[in-house]
Amino acid sequence: MKLPAIVHKFSSPRNFYVMSGKLIPWFAWPCLILLVAGLYYGLIEAPADYQQGESYRIIFIHVPSAWMSMMIYMVMAIAGAIGLIWRIKMADIVASASAPIGAAFTFLALVTGSLWGKPMWGAWWVWDARLTSELILLFLYLGFIALQASIEDPRNAARAGAVLALVGVVNIPIIHYSVEWWSTLHQGATITKLDKPSIHISMLIPLLLMAVAFKLYYAASVLMRARSELLKREQNARWVREIVANES
Repeated sequence: MKLPAIVHKFSSPRNFYVMSGKLIPWFAWPCLILLVAGLYYGLIEAPADYQQGESYRIIFIHVPSAWMSMMIYMVMAIAGAIGLIWRIKMADIVASASAPIGAAFTFLALVTGSLWGKPMWGAWWVWDARLTSELILLFLYLGFIALQASIEDPRNAARAGAVLALVGVVNIPIIHYSVEWWSTLHQGATITKLDKPSIHISMLIPLLLMAVAFKLYYAASVLMRARSELLKREQNARWVREIVANES
């Protein structure tokens, strides 16, 4: 099975460093614009919810963070699999660079979920199926980071992390379908329904703006972290010395 040509082109350390440097501003600036727009329309323009009042506005941070926690883990697992099968160094670096960002989004989803849950459920934390599986996801991220930090050889660390990430993938559908499989305090899907979203357009638009902004933030952040890690690993390579000489 062959990988797409763009993957092979991007997998070259030098090509990745050069192309990612050009891509980062294209992710960062739209991220900033959409983030400001999403916060403005979500916190100011969107009307209060008829049941939850103003407290529902935490949805504009909580829901995109929860989406990102699952998406980044899938990216990490796929990158780990590519590194295991095709032994592509950049895939290993992307997986390692993604883990701290994914852990941060997962932590943010849990914290904002607790802040939202207090006025809605009367408790900061309940052992709800979705909350519990999201907490397990945070432990998977932290376990991945700790495992890689405990192994000195980068290649062996990448293999061990990839195996852990792939095993942990089973938790993603559990998070997603937990509200359908078990009795849970979480409400069902309101946006990804087959017929149409059951959220008003005035609330849906800022939510989607924030979701896109978070994705752009991840893209810019993972590229910056990967570039930094790449320079660290390839500091003695000729291409690194040439780039440093050209930039100085």
